[in-house]
Amino acid sequence: MVQDTSQIKDKIIMFLKINGPSLPVHLSGEIKSTILFTSAFLSELVSEKKVKMSSMRVGSSPVYFLPGQESRLERFSEHLKSKEKEAFALLKEKNFLIDSAQQPAIRVALRGIRDFALPFKIQDSIIWRYFLVPETEYKAKAVEVKEEKPLIRLKEKPLQPEVKKEVMEEKSTEVREKPKREKRKTIRKAAKSQQKEKFLENIKSFISEKAFELKSMEGITKNEIILRVSDNGEEKILVAYNKRKISDGDILKAHKKISKFGLPYLILGLGEPSKKITELVRAAKDLSAIHWLNKKE
Repeated sequence: MVQDTSQIKDKIIMFLKINGPSLPVHLSGEIKSTILFTSAFLSELVSEKKVKMSSMRVGSSPVYFLPGQESRLERFSEHLKSKEKEAFALLKEKNFLIDSAQQPAIRVALRGIRDFALPFKIQDSIIWRYFLVPETEYKAKAVEVKEEKPLIRLKEKPLQPEVKKEVMEEKSTEVREKPKREKRKTIRKAAKSQQKEKFLENIKSFISEKAFELKSMEGITKNEIILRVSDNGEEKILVAYNKRKISDGDILKAHKKISKFGLPYLILGLGEPSKKITELVRAAKDLSAIHWLNKKE
């Protein structure tokens, strides 16, 4: 039977209080549910601002934690990518880094570790601080921004003014464009993650509304989830599509995939069904058989 959602949320919060920042796989055992629905409950708690979610990913999953547990995220830093891990170690050692004084790759990496690197401005210069170090500790007089020298210097012979200007403009453009591309990439990833979480929430709401009992997960891809459910004791297969329009091809594919189970199946999609699909389902429901006459010449 479907558990009371408030009790499940309370169990999640209690688990996080005791164990600190955790992954959905750690929490699924506590609430005796699949990772799929554990992630859906976590998404609800994040929207309610009772739980926070890291921008960092461990595999494909974020880390979930309670407000005030930010310092305990450090133990997950080992899962950062190579350059991000290098930027993390450098920032942790120095406490503060002046953005313009860093190598381009480090500058991009700092923008990718938002859980650990927090920016602020002094005299129009971006300063990165380690997330556990307060901004007030930065001594602007001790490190004058104008005295900072870039780590990258041109070692070649002096170029002609026109050529030198062109090279510097190219480098400047490259440095500016890399963070922008990285930011766009991060935004796209966040949008996809939100879309996936919304998809899971829709499935959970549907199952709860129909009073189905979730038996098992039979398959999962980027835009499709196949679940075995029980409807008043009768087992059925639920095929959920993360798309607004379902084609006749999708229905045929679903039928082929679930035929091995020998069970009736349901299809769940986003949005409203098209007129064509509605008429097709109605026609198939009333169809008894199709007979073909062999015409001989």
